[in-house]
Amino acid sequence: MVASSSHFTRNKLLTFSLLVLLSLFCFLLFNRSPLDPKLRDLSLISQIPAPLLVWRSPLSHDEFDDTKQPTSISSDFQEKTAPLSSKSDLDDEPSEPSVSSNEENEVPISSNSNLDDEAPRNASEPLDPSESDEEKIGLITPESNSDDRNSTKLEESGAKVESLEETGGLIDNAVAEKLRNCDMYSGKWVKDEGYPLYRAGSCPYVDEAFDCQSNGRPDSGYTQWRWQPHGCELPRFSATDFLVRLRGKRLMLVGDSMNRNQFESLLCLLREGLPDKSKMYETHGYKITKGRGYFMFKFEDYNCTVEFVRSHFLVREGVRVNAQGSSNPTLSIDRIDKTSARWLRADILVFNTGHWWTHGKTSRGKNYYKEGNYIYPKFDAVEAYRRAIKTWATWIKNKMSHEKLVFYRGYSSAHFRGGEWDSGGSCNGETEPVVQGAIIDSYPQKMTIVEEILKETRVQAVLLNVTRLTNFRKDGHPSVYGKNVTQLKKVSMRRQDCSHWCLPGVPDAWNEFIYATLVARQT
Repeated sequence: MVASSSHFTRNKLLTFSLLVLLSLFCFLLFNRSPLDPKLRDLSLISQIPAPLLVWRSPLSHDEFDDTKQPTSISSDFQEKTAPLSSKSDLDDEPSEPSVSSNEENEVPISSNSNLDDEAPRNASEPLDPSESDEEKIGLITPESNSDDRNSTKLEESGAKVESLEETGGLIDNAVAEKLRNCDMYSGKWVKDEGYPLYRAGSCPYVDEAFDCQSNGRPDSGYTQWRWQPHGCELPRFSATDFLVRLRGKRLMLVGDSMNRNQFESLLCLLREGLPDKSKMYETHGYKITKGRGYFMFKFEDYNCTVEFVRSHFLVREGVRVNAQGSSNPTLSIDRIDKTSARWLRADILVFNTGHWWTHGKTSRGKNYYKEGNYIYPKFDAVEAYRRAIKTWATWIKNKMSHEKLVFYRGYSSAHFRGGEWDSGGSCNGETEPVVQGAIIDSYPQKMTIVEEILKETRVQAVLLNVTRLTNFRKDGHPSVYGKNVTQLKKVSMRRQDCSHWCLPGVPDAWNEFIYATLVARQT
């Protein structure tokens, strides 16, 4: 009897012990927090599933958010994105719209010109960056100031520029005072052996169309000219100083390929100030090409960005499709461009528009210009330009914080001789600036309009008036060296580019003006 009771007690203890061990095992299995994180992660490596891509409906986008565009044309919408064919001599991939209704579509408008070498956006592709929301792809936004490699937040600051005395450097405030009282745009080009500010062929951000030396241009004297104002000295461009002043901010250039020309110049100038050039990168890994309409370059050590947004007219481009299915481009001169959603995120902006207004449907003005829902059968292109600039200026005044710094870069002169871009015009063989002639004092009507609108609207914008200084520089264009001709026995003289500029070259001076303006505004 005693033995039986003892045996029963042992079995009971054994069962209880097993239950305790089982409970402990279950506790450790389902609640792993007591374990060392490293050991816990090692135990789960084989169980971690691959991340899944979240499908997003192409219809769940905000009409005014250019980062969330529909990926296909649908008859359910009155306004949609659609491509338009282009006959630009530098457009590689012209395309036709695929539509089946008489509705109006939002679309970039092509031009029969080499003045903008960018292919039109394809309706099957979203605006850059592609198909992802900003937080996912790492854009720096007011809500999520992060990017792909660095999650540090941008410092909150407007356009007020701090002096280097406050940031460890030194710039004489007397220099800033002189610049504030100087007309920087009245001057002359002088030879300077210290130029160019970066070596030709050394900058990876210059695309082929502007890389004249690498493309076989034999002379280099055009790179050694510096702009000298009559009444003051421009400060020598300092990439480090520029980046210090840009710390924590976003600088954005908005416009056509002439502004992309300037954008690439600025990237190359700023790159020279970086000991570790790997700390500068395009946040999405994009290479600069004419087909893409948005780029963001991050300068990691300064937590700032320099960006480009393509907008040919600054007002809204579209296409009207009639019942027969044929399409006609339109330009809404009373509506700001759809990319304006991006503009609001920048601290310093440089705008331009001009060359796309001089030819094709833009200059003819037949069934093209639009206000409200009305398309004018015939409308004067000059008046259309005036109204578009007023639309832009009014938008800037009403939407932009006064703490932001806004530039409008003036018209850049072209130098075709013997015709225009599509009628045998050329500029090859030019190796020196113009020293005399009517072109030196020429001033396009567009610039008069810009000045009048800025004064009329009282918008806080700095006019980068580069027109007259570009009048001199017939030697600075790619001409036949907009593509590599080093392997050719004979170089074709057809279709010369006498509108854009070689890099290094004239656009570097435009960025020197931006730098001088920042210095002049220091406190």
